[in-house]
Amino acid sequence: MRRHEFTLCVAGLALTAAAAHAQNGLQLDPQPDPPQREWHASWVTHPTAPLREPLVLHFRRTLSLDAAPASYPVRVSADNRFILYVNGQRVGDGPARGDLAHWRYERFDLAPFLHTGKNLVTATVWDWGIFAPIAQMSDRTAFLLESDAIGADAISTPDGWEVEMEPGHTPLDRASVSFKTYMAAGPGEQIDAAKYDWNWNSPDDTSAAWVPVGSPMRDSIYPTVNKAHSAQVTGDNNWGLVPDALPHMAYDPTSAGEVVRVDMIGAEQPGWNKFPAAPLTLPSGTHVHLLLDRKTLTTAYPILTVSGGKGAKIWLTYSEALYDKNGHKGDRDEVGNRTARGLRDQFLPDGGLHRIFQPLWWRTWRYLDLDIETGDEPLQLESLTAAFTAYPFQERASFTSDDAELAKIWEISWRTARLDAHETYMDTPYYEQLQYVGDTRIQALISYAVAGDDRLAHQALDAFNDSRIPEGLTRSRYPSSLPQSIPTFSLLWIGMLHDWWMYRPDPAPVREALPGIRSVLGWFAQYEQPDGLLHETPWWSFIDWVQDKQVIPTYSKTGESCMTTLEYLGALDDAADLEKNLGDSVASNRDHTRVVHVRSGIYDKCWNPQRGLIADNPDQNIFSQQANILSVLYDVIPKDQQQNVLRKILAIEPGTTPDGIMSASYYFRFYLARALDHVGMADEYLQSLDPWRKLLPLHFSTWPEIPGDTRSDSHAWSAHPIYDMLTLVAGIEPASPGFATVRIAPHLGDLPALTASFPHPQGEIAVQYKRQGDSLDATITLPGTLAGHFEYHGRSWLLHAGLNQIHAQ
Repeated sequence: MRRHEFTLCVAGLALTAAAAHAQNGLQLDPQPDPPQREWHASWVTHPTAPLREPLVLHFRRTLSLDAAPASYPVRVSADNRFILYVNGQRVGDGPARGDLAHWRYERFDLAPFLHTGKNLVTATVWDWGIFAPIAQMSDRTAFLLESDAIGADAISTPDGWEVEMEPGHTPLDRASVSFKTYMAAGPGEQIDAAKYDWNWNSPDDTSAAWVPVGSPMRDSIYPTVNKAHSAQVTGDNNWGLVPDALPHMAYDPTSAGEVVRVDMIGAEQPGWNKFPAAPLTLPSGTHVHLLLDRKTLTTAYPILTVSGGKGAKIWLTYSEALYDKNGHKGDRDEVGNRTARGLRDQFLPDGGLHRIFQPLWWRTWRYLDLDIETGDEPLQLESLTAAFTAYPFQERASFTSDDAELAKIWEISWRTARLDAHETYMDTPYYEQLQYVGDTRIQALISYAVAGDDRLAHQALDAFNDSRIPEGLTRSRYPSSLPQSIPTFSLLWIGMLHDWWMYRPDPAPVREALPGIRSVLGWFAQYEQPDGLLHETPWWSFIDWVQDKQVIPTYSKTGESCMTTLEYLGALDDAADLEKNLGDSVASNRDHTRVVHVRSGIYDKCWNPQRGLIADNPDQNIFSQQANILSVLYDVIPKDQQQNVLRKILAIEPGTTPDGIMSASYYFRFYLARALDHVGMADEYLQSLDPWRKLLPLHFSTWPEIPGDTRSDSHAWSAHPIYDMLTLVAGIEPASPGFATVRIAPHLGDLPALTASFPHPQGEIAVQYKRQGDSLDATITLPGTLAGHFEYHGRSWLLHAGLNQIHAQ
């Protein structure tokens, strides 16, 4: 993303009022367009460029106005992506990711950027071809803009549009990653300033490279017919257009970091560690590493401005943490004798003034290493700033106690959840940026509880439903250009739909997904054996990450698994509930009958009375926390034995295997928290947070994927303590579908007092608790007409809208 509109303020990320407004939500209010709206714009592209190879294009169109308009709505899309400008100011970017049958377009009001006279509307469009992120689905490079204006004031493509190829901005191959790892998030980028058209976004650019736009379907039998069409209308191209229902992503100034180490051959010059707070001039013939530390992880666009330095080479390496010589991370604050590793970008200055490097896609880093080698000219580093980007969640919930570690766990959990949420949820913002069902279920619950925002979750539910294959399953992740099936994640999608039904007031997304629920369960029914257990299924039935050389799920000699059957049982139970209330009573009864049969089968074949535990398979040679957590949660184990089972496994920490019992990762301990609540042991939840407390001295700023030598330092599936603190400790949760009523049942553990707030669809739920010996004083405020009940130590009190004060003993 070339940002030469920042040239006038190279010392920082200063924005005009109009630009700042645009980047924080100048998208039009996403009221849905008609599903079959008639389009009059056509898709355009470069007339001769290779459209399925890596490519960067610039588009431009002049607009002359007799008067500045009060509003000027446009709809914009591209394949892969665009950045839209008006008169050199950034308006926004997109489109949000989807598949070809559900291709997003963005809506903007250009009026704040337009003025009387001649205006220039421009866009950068790029397609990384085979180097594109796995989450990016694509047909070919193209651009689309439609304005509501008509006549001389209209700027809809193709009329009057020109395009040029940008040879100076290209993707880097796998060499852009400084160590061998699985990287699905897309390539590093190179800007070669000597080849780059630095005037492309100026009305004074008269380059001969500009040509009239052409058709992206030039290999079609209808090469000139490219009219845009909605998703439910047959057209002459592959993009079925739907409006993006999400708000625009954040684009806010943030720190790129401060220099914490300077490594160079020869003597370091005074003041070099003051960059980027002050400019820095590097002499010719210098090779230096400037290591910057932000103190916390971020997802942002780095913006580096330089002058001079023809022949210099600048590598930017983005790292979640630093690595020692053995490739281990350790204390995330440790800087000495450690190096940054990971994705890299390259900038090749040409000696010009105020040259700005900014990648087209955002980066993830806590540590940023600038590896700079100057040529025969000095290089001035004028500034290094950054623009933070993520889904614009607002932190509406709160949790306050006298436990400072809980405050830190909350802070880190929320940061993790934010950085893993963009125009889709993401498993990790660094390595993959893919929306997986298992991760997304937890992320959506955090969104409901902390932000009171369900729009990104709605997107995810629909995406997984859209991903269903003819066999009936959803894909494990979506959107994804590389198909992957994890059958157990299809079961968790059903759980995610049940979560929505309980937390959100609109049941329509669940009702629309009922055919998908039936198709998923129908697929699994093929593998249900007469004893109720599932036989081994095709593809990868992921349950949880466990220690090296351990496997979960495992199967008996006859090919049956207790573990996968437990996830099947949970989905059947949720489906029966949803069918009963929103769908087909016959289907509900059928699912309920299967629940009884499957539950009985698991207990009969998998319960080991000698160990007092459920085994992972009917051969009873493998045991795990995971199987016993779900056996308690889904009432496979009789209620009078459930607490005994949980006490046996509760002390097992992630990454350990006492008595041969496989331990649950941070991810699966989400289900442990649910099981504790299910059996009345939620007062022990705060003790179960020890694995997170032990990460605090290591100075994590986000939660890792797994215990030990984790690949990813930011995985939102490990951020569920923020949800647990609200729903278990503060005890606020829906008591009926749509959060129509509330159940408040606090479990303070050893905390003497607690205040918390929770965003409800009608407003804020506020609670304040103070213990006096064995009694509890509770002050509870419910919004609107919300009512419910309060539970404490086996007693119950009715709650009404407004202020409630309870003295519980």
